[in-house]
Amino acid sequence: MEKYGVNELRRMFLEFFESKGHLAMKSFSLIPHNDKSLLLINSGMAPLKPYFTGAEIPPRRRVTTCQKCIRTGDIENVGKTARHGTFFEMLGNFSFGDYFKHEAIAWSWEFLTEVIGLDPNRLYPSVFQDDDEAFEIWNKEIGIPAERIFRFGKEDNFWEHGAGPCGPCSEIYYDRGEKYGCGKPGCTVGCDCDRYMEVWNNVFSQFNNDGEGHYTELIQKNIDTGMGLERLAVVVQDVDSIFDVDTIQALRDKVCEIAGKTYGADHDADVSIRLITDHIRSATFMISDGIMPTNEGRGYVLRRLIRRAARHGRLLGIDGLFLAKLSASVIDGSKDGYPELEEKKEFIFNVLRNEETQFNKTIDQGLRILADLEAKMQEEGKKTLDGQDAFKLYDTYGFPLDLTKEILEEKGYGIDEEGFRAAMEEQRTRARESREVTNYMGADATVYDEIDPSITTEFEGYEYLIYDSKVTVMTTETEIVAALMEGQKGTIFVEKTPFYATMGGQQGDRGVIRTANGVFEVEDTIKLRGGKYGHVGVMKSGMISDGETVTLEVDTAARKDTEKNHSATHLLQKALKTVLGSHVEQKGSLVTPNRLRFDFVHFTAVTPRELRAVEDLVNKEIQEQLPVHTDIMGIDDAKKSGAMALFGEKYGDEVRVVSMGDFSKELCGGTHVKNTSEISLFKIVSESGIAAGVRRIEALTGSGVTAYYKEQEERLHAAAALLKTTPSELLDKIAHLQNELKTLSSENESLKSKLARESLGDVMDKVTEVNGVNLLAASVPDVDMNGLRDLGDQLKEKLGSGVVVLASAKEGKVSLLAMVTDDAMKKGAHAGKLIKEVAAVVGGGGGGRPNMAQAGGKNPEKIEDAILRAKEVLLAQIS
Repeated sequence: MEKYGVNELRRMFLEFFESKGHLAMKSFSLIPHNDKSLLLINSGMAPLKPYFTGAEIPPRRRVTTCQKCIRTGDIENVGKTARHGTFFEMLGNFSFGDYFKHEAIAWSWEFLTEVIGLDPNRLYPSVFQDDDEAFEIWNKEIGIPAERIFRFGKEDNFWEHGAGPCGPCSEIYYDRGEKYGCGKPGCTVGCDCDRYMEVWNNVFSQFNNDGEGHYTELIQKNIDTGMGLERLAVVVQDVDSIFDVDTIQALRDKVCEIAGKTYGADHDADVSIRLITDHIRSATFMISDGIMPTNEGRGYVLRRLIRRAARHGRLLGIDGLFLAKLSASVIDGSKDGYPELEEKKEFIFNVLRNEETQFNKTIDQGLRILADLEAKMQEEGKKTLDGQDAFKLYDTYGFPLDLTKEILEEKGYGIDEEGFRAAMEEQRTRARESREVTNYMGADATVYDEIDPSITTEFEGYEYLIYDSKVTVMTTETEIVAALMEGQKGTIFVEKTPFYATMGGQQGDRGVIRTANGVFEVEDTIKLRGGKYGHVGVMKSGMISDGETVTLEVDTAARKDTEKNHSATHLLQKALKTVLGSHVEQKGSLVTPNRLRFDFVHFTAVTPRELRAVEDLVNKEIQEQLPVHTDIMGIDDAKKSGAMALFGEKYGDEVRVVSMGDFSKELCGGTHVKNTSEISLFKIVSESGIAAGVRRIEALTGSGVTAYYKEQEERLHAAAALLKTTPSELLDKIAHLQNELKTLSSENESLKSKLARESLGDVMDKVTEVNGVNLLAASVPDVDMNGLRDLGDQLKEKLGSGVVVLASAKEGKVSLLAMVTDDAMKKGAHAGKLIKEVAAVVGGGGGGRPNMAQAGGKNPEKIEDAILRAKEVLLAQIS
């Protein structure tokens, strides 16, 4: 048997099923599309769910893919064993109501034995215990002896996921030989050892589960096949584990080279080598799909992976940044199947370097804090880290929970995970739900789910803003209806529409739909599965019926303003790349008639000078009167032409390429001006950070800019009037007032300080001696913390040696201050510890250094008690 490489096996599989009439589709993004049940795509069938349910019509009834997948359920075991990994590729062949068990089984056998060349005598099929049909096919048609076909129960050989399509499975196991076995007498298919490896799983989707255990036969039966590419390579190449197959071994060797280690020489080093090898694969693919490291959702999964890998690099003794170097090896090994990795490699390297640098800044400090916490636990005889402390490490030092857990487990400690989760919930300013309970499709059920999937809409809005078309479906908010009456809210679907639906950041069109008998006001236009455009709004008068021919009129002024903002967004992206660097990538946008918003990758705040350069460049290209052209071309030709594509976007075979002179070229399905001069003006009104490594610019165009400057002018005149001056003299007036305020403030502070001293009277009368240390503890009315500090400095100097404790109530709040001279510190006095106990008397807290500390409180009536408490605490400190 020839030992084919990973890239060869991927190509062979796809070509084999293409020869069986399948459409080979590119891998979908790791980011699920319209599926809130998943954080990341974790199987070959996950992105194809709409085709399985009939919600969308597939491009062909036979499809084959090699899907990139991530599963992190066993992340704690990655590295510790050679079995576990987070990233894998899933080979799949799918039938949507076309072929079924006979073909699926026959083709799986043909591919494994005739194409790959596996020994038929080492292959063992399994079937669901009640699936006599599959058993008969294997036995009678394929010719496998009955004793070599294994019947397993529902747990092993029946696929289902709550309510929805489900069915029995037939798996194929390969006998890798005794050297991989456990040596037990009863070792056979189904044993937990590594001898019999499952390589193929045919799922026969023939039932529907209503969610309560009731099964009905599906009219459209489907085939969902899954085969792990890396697992297949393990069998074909006859190696120990996925870490030994050709492409992954090359990456593993690179880890060893950077670390100066030999794989297999040391158990602990091997754990780190395997973990880094796996995690950098996941991280590289996730970033290539536009996922950024954050503290929530899939961004948090990425952060965990990067930071775990970075920490294990340290355990291996790797100095400096190393993840980008490893990512280059991932790209070299996988670009054959995923060319987007090569296209995005500089961006991937930038994100990895930035996250690794950020982590390196905090990890040493975090490790010191963790070491202190370990010492504290040891001192107190505890074995579990408090959840609040674990959360502090996460929130302040960027330690994902499982990283803290892993470090502690190595030393025999655990974590109060419930406490951690409670602390996280407390700290959040808003609830962030990354996963929601949804239906089988991972989407919230709506009335639109009931519409016939074959109904679709053609968009005519590139050429027309008024169009006549026939109504195909109408709905209220709850049901499909034959007509909409005056006052009813609803959605109208037509065969062809000039209305642009919300997509790619561009807001959907508004307008009206008319007949001789009714007027429907369109408030929004949405795009649904299967290319359906829904015109959402309310019947303003009369009635419109299903099947009627209607006139659709887009709000022309709003569309034109939207086009100006959309075209300006293209100019802005190119200007940002020009001024800030090629690492800039779009992360999101919003284009409305009134404004534009653009989110992009950049790792520092954009400086005022850079913003001005970006704005000037956009306005320059507007004044250049660049023609805006749209070309339809193949996706590969579009990318070769230099057109910018969006991360993680699934493009069809043909795409629209929007060019603005020689300045900007992007893949875009939106609507645009015909010439950049139509934009007229461009003005950036804000720049801010919205997530780690992601910045946001908000801007205006055309009449929006004129209105903005008019408002600014009105505000300028109003400000000048308030200060009794003219706009031209306003700056001088403000400077004069600031100087005047500074002088008055200084005089005010001097007076407050004088009043505070006078209110104390002869302070030396209040000095008491505590075990040979002078204590001056007194209260002073209506002084803030700044005033207390000034007064404290003066009194400490006057006292010469000892401890000063001052308290004051102002506006219902208590301020406390403690100061200790050097010689008093040597005798045991500690300002921070003293103030902490004194503050407790007035219902507050605080702390500080041994020589100076401050605190607050909320019970002014207890100030005199606090002053008395100061003497008791000091006595305890120096006795």
